[in-house]
Amino acid sequence: MSWFKKKEEYTVLRPKQVAKKVEIPEGLWTRCEECQTIIYNKDLETNLNVCSKCGFHFKINPEDRIRYTLDDGSFHPEDQQLRSIDPLKFPNYQKKIDTLHRQNLEKEVLSGVGKINGIPTSIAIMDFRFIGGSMGSLVGEKVTRAIERGIERRIPVIIFSQTGGARMHEGILSLMQMAKTSCAIKELHKQGIPYISVLTDPSTAGVMASYASLGDVVIAEPKAYIGFAGARVIEQTIRQPLPPGFQRSEFLLKHGMLDKVVDRREMKNTLFTLLKLFSGKTCDLGHISAAQTDIMDVNDNICK
Repeated sequence: MSWFKKKEEYTVLRPKQVAKKVEIPEGLWTRCEECQTIIYNKDLETNLNVCSKCGFHFKINPEDRIRYTLDDGSFHPEDQQLRSIDPLKFPNYQKKIDTLHRQNLEKEVLSGVGKINGIPTSIAIMDFRFIGGSMGSLVGEKVTRAIERGIERRIPVIIFSQTGGARMHEGILSLMQMAKTSCAIKELHKQGIPYISVLTDPSTAGVMASYASLGDVVIAEPKAYIGFAGARVIEQTIRQPLPPGFQRSEFLLKHGMLDKVVDRREMKNTLFTLLKLFSGKTCDLGHISAAQTDIMDVNDNICK
């Protein structure tokens, strides 16, 4: 009997212990499109969908915009029964509309009446999820009705734009909404009722060439893409490169096309300040930040 263990003639390779992969549930984190920071979604929501590191403003839906802008429980929606149709029988347009309706995105514009720190206002908010926020007949109708409600009830009008422009699927019927909404705003001005236009990323083409640029005060969120034609089209037309930041909020403010660039986290207070000024009431400056008081210099005649 051997007292020594026989040496194995081969080496046994034992599998390595592999650590279990930690599964991270989806929907908990978002990567900032600007600085690439990974943000916890609950923190992002608390910060009104603005990156806390670089200030990038994420696109938000109209329902969130209502929550961030109006007093809790004060919003009463209007014209929800209206739906888009396919008047020109554009290929696949009706199918696209039906698909978006099944996804509960049929509103196109969320409009109604609500309050900002107790001040009643008629509000309309475009929905970029519906064919890029493009303006068709329904958008023009709901925006016009929001303006007319302001006239009927003698309350200010606020419109949030987020759009790629007029909707090609409806042809000239879409382009007609530019004149329709502009005429409604002209009547609003004749009645002496304030209209504040808020431009978000993006605000372009036919909408920008009509009601979006006709506000008594026009403000925008930071770095929003704003313009009529695209930068590439402009460069090809004028045959020279465009300056850095061209068609962004800050560039337009510098060149007199905007009255103010306002961070989303300051938007409600800024709108409230403007509404108070338009009403001719005294503002409590003790509760207004320096950034908000700057808006008072926008127009010396704002309270007249």
